[in-house]
Amino acid sequence: MNIQPIHTQSDYQNALERAEKIFDAKTGTPEGDELEILGILIDEYERRQFPIEAPTPIESIKFRMEQLGLDQKKLADILGSKSRASEILSAKRSLSLRQVQILHRELGIPADVLIQETSVQEI
Repeated sequence: MNIQPIHTQSDYQNALERAEKIFDAKTGTPEGDELEILGILIDEYERRQFPIEAPTPIESIKFRMEQLGLDQKKLADILGSKSRASEILSAKRSLSLRQVQILHRELGIPADVLIQETSVQEI
């Protein structure tokens, strides 16, 4: 087992190729241990090189609505106001704490995603 840190794209490709070769290694064997360590190194390299930004609250709401097959009218029913739903989806109004709680409960969107700061358009 000759494991090295992953610093370059070449190191990354080599690690992926090696992991693929020993992919079926059994846990507790030398190759199984090597695969586990390579997985950790590959994961860390990918987190640094290919970060994924969290979605905005509006993107999260729209995505979840699409997943659940909801339209803006249903969102208005959930929030209690057609105009509020429209203003939120068009980024003209920020979410209130109460709306965050409702969307978290009703749509299952994580509250930490909903409370991120967003730029609200000037009306």
